[in-house]
Amino acid sequence: MPGSSNGSVTRSTLRQQIADALRDEVLAGRLQPGQEFTVKEIAEQYGVSATPVREALVDLSAQGLLEADQHRGFHVHEYSLDDFRGMIEARSLVTDGMFQALDAGHRIFQELDEPRTAAAVAGVRRRGEEAQRAAVAGDLTVLIGYDLRFWRELSVLFGNAYLADFLHRLRVQTWVCTVQHLRRLTDLRGSLWSGHPEVADALYRRDTATARKLLTAYNGHYLTLIEGLTAD
Repeated sequence: MPGSSNGSVTRSTLRQQIADALRDEVLAGRLQPGQEFTVKEIAEQYGVSATPVREALVDLSAQGLLEADQHRGFHVHEYSLDDFRGMIEARSLVTDGMFQALDAGHRIFQELDEPRTAAAVAGVRRRGEEAQRAAVAGDLTVLIGYDLRFWRELSVLFGNAYLADFLHRLRVQTWVCTVQHLRRLTDLRGSLWSGHPEVADALYRRDTATARKLLTAYNGHYLTLIEGLTAD
């Protein structure tokens, strides 16, 4: 029935909107690790029914951002330093596989004509420039948004939707893990990595050696920073 179909689409859209809003609340530090809440509380907060809220919370639990409490509700997942190390390793394995594909003449880069390739990479680079500006300014919220868009659009260039989704989910988890520590710093200027445009430029040149070096510095920078903050 047309009515049922439209209702299903509306509910699905609402479910995604709620999931996105709650993810942003976690990334902004307004929902803290370990903080508990119920489906009813979230439904009242957003003025919607319980069903799309419950579905959104289940989705975020499947992504590792929330945990379900038996018969009580949900709480924001608390990641450890070992979790962060594991995420860094997983991210490195994924991006290294992407770089190996590029070294081997990945079909997406072969099939795109030069103007289209340049336009696509230029779009990625613009996201990187915005991320760089936010990092230099110490604006963590803006940085996270552009960092996620940068890597999402970059991974899409490799033509594998599963790869792009997996890397995006992993990067969201990494930010959820680190944001609780980074927001303890009152001034983040000079503390946040800002080499996104250089990564885009290196990959456009197919200079994977430089791209790997940049990401090694990226991962090492944040690992050292978070280790120091957790020790404090």
